[in-house]
Amino acid sequence: MQHHGHFASLAPTILSMLGRSWVYVTLGATSIITEEAAPVLAGFAAHQRHLGVAQAAAACAIGSWAADIALYAVGRWRAVKLATRFPKLMRPMEKLLAVVRRHPWRASIAVRYAYGARIPLPIACGAAEIPFTQYLIGSGISCWSWGAIFTAIGWVFGSTAVLLLGRIRRHEDVLAISLVVAVVVIVATIALRNREKVPVEIDAGLIGFRRGEPPANR
Repeated sequence: MQHHGHFASLAPTILSMLGRSWVYVTLGATSIITEEAAPVLAGFAAHQRHLGVAQAAAACAIGSWAADIALYAVGRWRAVKLATRFPKLMRPMEKLLAVVRRHPWRASIAVRYAYGARIPLPIACGAAEIPFTQYLIGSGISCWSWGAIFTAIGWVFGSTAVLLLGRIRRHEDVLAISLVVAVVVIVATIALRNREKVPVEIDAGLIGFRRGEPPANR
């Protein structure tokens, strides 16, 4: 009976942990689609103590990293079929491929920050046959730094909102929705303006590290 009572007392805690775990899984799985909205909203939720800030940042980083690796694999082993079936999708890659081959390290690090080319750039990295280990490290740096930065932005926004509004619980839902809408609009605007500039930025070293080049990948 004691064991049964102990389990009954633990059950709500276990269910709560499972529920929170699914939130992290959802954040990771949708981060490639929702982009900056996911880590920013996660940081806001973490500030309100609904989520753990480190776990939220890690979930967004891992989810986007896994998606970028999958896109790399598509480019590496299915680029020809994609070009045949989706010529419009592959047109942006034509400008990217030559740049990616010249700067494989910069291109790998740029995958999360290349607004306007987040889908074609990882595919181009695969089609250009950047060594997998090099791409894994570069894209990992990109995704983990991206997750940390934008989760921190959400956290800071929550802190600012508390200072301005006092009892934030009354306005929490409205603030969260407003935050997501603002982030989506900003990211979409930047992406549209930057679509044609990504190859130039990678070539000039404006995205990624400016110092040095790794050994040739051939």
